[in-house]
Amino acid sequence: MLINYTTKELDMCARLMRAEALAEGDLGMLMVGNVIVNRAIANCLDFKNIRSIRDVVSSSKGGFVGYNSPLYNSGSATSKEKELAKRVLKGEYYYPATNALWFYSPSKNTECKGTWFNQRNVGRYKGHCFYAPDPGVCKELY
Repeated sequence: MLINYTTKELDMCARLMRAEALAEGDLGMLMVGNVIVNRAIANCLDFKNIRSIRDVVSSSKGGFVGYNSPLYNSGSATSKEKELAKRVLKGEYYYPATNALWFYSPSKNTECKGTWFNQRNVGRYKGHCFYAPDPGVCKELY
């Protein structure tokens, strides 16, 4: 297991993955899950002393837009969503989110910015651009 989590945190992670990336399909949700997990294990930059899924989801630093959406707040995650969350919590990673701490969705037909929160663009999947610190900045991610 990559990170310890409670049943409640599993549900929180799954609901946030759904809220942020339902339109991106399973793979998009898994990549968002990678960012959630990365923030919990990184202990660097904006994510110092954020050690749990609960900390990540409720943090105002780098807050997730989906946290306030009906997709997050509309009840428990489905069994499929929880299975996706378990996969990332156990350490499955998907490029380009492998080492990413940030992502955002640019306007339609717009390229990803070269940097976001002083981190470099590491790739795009459908509507999400992913950003990671340089190797050596957050040793826990590399």
